[in-house]
Amino acid sequence: MMQPCREKAGFCCLRAAHLPENGAMADATLTCGCDADISDILSRYPRNQGSIIPLLQDIQERHGYLRPEALDALEKWLGISANEIYGVATFYAQFRFTPPAKHTIHVCQGTACHVRGGAQNMAELQQLLDVKAGEMTPDGQFELGRVACLGCCALAPVVSVDGHVYARVSPKKLPAILDEYSGEQESQ
Repeated sequence: MMQPCREKAGFCCLRAAHLPENGAMADATLTCGCDADISDILSRYPRNQGSIIPLLQDIQERHGYLRPEALDALEKWLGISANEIYGVATFYAQFRFTPPAKHTIHVCQGTACHVRGGAQNMAELQQLLDVKAGEMTPDGQFELGRVACLGCCALAPVVSVDGHVYARVSPKKLPAILDEYSGEQESQ
């Protein structure tokens, strides 16, 4: 069983310099569990450009984001330039290049949520967290984002935290929702 990445600072031991010129991962210098994870991911796919999207998805699923060291290894594995990989990864909104926050909040912006107060929920969350949509709190606890539709229109307005959907949310309910994830108890 592969060990999860032990590196917490967003840095991994795998470097393109550790890879032989032919990009064969079997001969790579592997020095931490993270390296083995990258090697494991790469070994499951053919070495062609058609593998780039599922490889990026697997790398991000494993590490939470597209680590530079993993992208270096991917460049060698596929034999394509870093610019080509970056071009694909930046085309799709699902890929990220920075570590995620501990908790991700999505505010639905769909029509039903919008007419039932979704914009007020977003404004309140921005004020409570002191961030704008697309930003992370300085402590890395929360990241706030917009989503076009969560598909829960009958429950509008909705907010999701780490995939858990909260129905019929009003700005007054948001502090209690945040407290569930920050460990703080609301004092009254």
